[in-house]
Amino acid sequence: MIVHMVSFKYKKEVDAQARRHHRERLGGLRDIDGVVDLKVGGDVVGSPRSYDTGLVITFRDRAALDAYQIHPRHVPVAQAGSLDCDSIVAVDFEI
Repeated sequence: MIVHMVSFKYKKEVDAQARRHHRERLGGLRDIDGVVDLKVGGDVVGSPRSYDTGLVITFRDRAALDAYQIHPRHVPVAQAGSLDCDSIVAVDFEI
């Protein structure tokens, strides 16, 4: 299995409602084929090094991760996130 972790740091002008909407849209991707588990949530610590939203998806295999990256439901959510964020970081690893 592959774990896909993404952290989003929103631009200052992105309000709480837009942030919630982004998290909801990310959560709506949990039924894409190959997704074993999906968790998304907002930061609760608020430290200077914290990001605003975290996403952790477990995929059945690398092929499922690759298919997700170009899936027609994922692409617009990823594009919207890119517009709202100053920084997005990701790591993918096998478990």
